Amino acid sequence: MIKHTIKKLPKNSYEIIVDISADEIEKEYQKAFAKLQKELVVEGFRPGKAPKKIAEKHIAKEKIFQELINTLIPRLYQEIINKEGLKPIISPKINLIKAKENEPWQLSIKIAEKPTISLGDYKKAIKEFKTSSKKAKIWVPGQKEEKPDLEKDNSQLLNGILTKLLKTVKCEIADMIIEAELEQRLAKLLDEIQKIGLTVDAYLKSKNLTLDQLKNLYKKEIEDTYKLEFILSEIADQEKIEVKKEEIEKLFEHIKDEKERQQARNNSYFYALILRKQKTLDFLTSL
Repeated sequence: MIKHTIKKLPKNSYEIIVDISADEIEKEYQKAFAKLQKELVVEGFRPGKAPKKIAEKHIAKEKIFQELINTLIPRLYQEIINKEGLKPIISPKINLIKAKENEPWQLSIKIAEKPTISLGDYKKAIKEFKTSSKKAKIWVPGQKEEKPDLEKDNSQLLNGILTKLLKTVKCEIADMIIEAELEQRLAKLLDEIQKIGLTVDAYLKSKNLTLDQLKNLYKKEIEDTYKLEFILSEIADQEKIEVKKEEIEKLFEHIKDEKERQQARNNSYFYALILRKQKTLDFLTSL
């Protein structure tokens, strides 16, 4: 028998507790053993044809349980997600709470869904920001007039708009999303540090940071990045911002190399997302 319960956690995340009876584990154990038995090569027997008693001596229990876990848990996870109508946006965090031989098993599956977004009156906030920015740039007599730098001004305007969105729009990112991204960034940083022959302590000292300070900086950056992605996507949905097929084709026309152009076409969805994001940014700057 297999049963599960779901607990709602903050920030659109959930914990699923799955209880699996000892009888069910035994059935899955036998399935895992049978699969490994078919792959077993024993001298004196054709591949996969060694009798069960012989196979039991050559296949370690640890290997059988690992095969059991690798097949049972993903299957249960998918069945529960489908049944409950959940829509995780990252890989689940799975923990075996109890997993002893000849006893019932219990596991925890934590998932995170897309955050709930409340845009509020973001248009008003952006318009007010743009008005205040224009006032700050008004030239007054006696002030040295600087040559306009449109690229710099546009970049500052866009950064200001995005900062205003982060302050105005309500969007909470699940902790497990941030933690998962943080682990990847720290692992990548460690790899880069080792390649140049530094220790972590030496690197942190060169940046005048502690490990906790570095983690907090990364967390803030990760959180803001995810928030902006979801916020921009929500605005695009609300404003019905779409990318037409001819717009993507026009983009591909600028790729001269035929092989690269075909690769780009194979990733049309990715390019459509980029174009939609850019159109959303253009919409915001035009408010």
